[in-house]
Amino acid sequence: MELSPDTIKVLWEEGISLAAQIVPSLIFALLFYLIGKFIVNKLVKGFRLILEKREANPSLNSFLVGLVKALLYVSLFIGVATILGVPMSSFLAILGAAGLAIGLALQGSLSNFAGGVLILLFKPFKVGDVITGQGHTGTVSKIDILYTHLLTFDNKEVVIPNGNLANSDVVNITAQPTRRVDLTVGVSYSTDLKKARQAIFDILKNDERVLPEPAPVVWLNNFGDSSLDLVIRAWAKKEDVWPVYFETMEKIKEAFDQNDIEIPFPQRVVHQLS
Repeated sequence: MELSPDTIKVLWEEGISLAAQIVPSLIFALLFYLIGKFIVNKLVKGFRLILEKREANPSLNSFLVGLVKALLYVSLFIGVATILGVPMSSFLAILGAAGLAIGLALQGSLSNFAGGVLILLFKPFKVGDVITGQGHTGTVSKIDILYTHLLTFDNKEVVIPNGNLANSDVVNITAQPTRRVDLTVGVSYSTDLKKARQAIFDILKNDERVLPEPAPVVWLNNFGDSSLDLVIRAWAKKEDVWPVYFETMEKIKEAFDQNDIEIPFPQRVVHQLS
């Protein structure tokens, strides 16, 4: 089918008219994108430097930088789409539908994501803390946006979803600089309690790791089946708690042996009827 000269002329004029309308928009959109990308990168870099100067949690820094970067790029693409004449109502409807579909598919992950945000913002614990959560006790080795990693005392790694941690009780064992050392020792009913208590006080007094305030105490706590139970309370720096505990137990045994203080064992008296 051959086109007449008049038809070709009309098509050419319409093509030029259409190009005159589209090409400037394309050029302007391209320039807008390139300049916007440059500005976004500068803003993200500046935001990252501000966070690094504040010495915030590295995981929180990474999350905030990623979030700001994503929001800026979404704004940039909306601007480009507007320049190209894409209706905003349709564009927003597509984004809303996509967000709803993603949200329904990732409900569990979104719960962990929200939990990670809460943990990183409010900092109930940080990397290096010893915590108890979800039935596990260990040192926090890493906090991701979805999971918290614990290293147990027997060198096992436990990965706990942040959603569970954020919605349950968490005990931060090392949050405070000092902790109380609790011990219980049994002595026989024939023991001179003043002598036994003084022997324990001497051990605590000679240990530089035991803090003078709050002052250590030794009290009779219970009349056991075969022993008088003494409860010992002393305070130490958090890093000294377990060394003080184990070494004090050993020193108490040595001191009781030197002072003839008996540590009884369970006994049962049997009466035989003839």
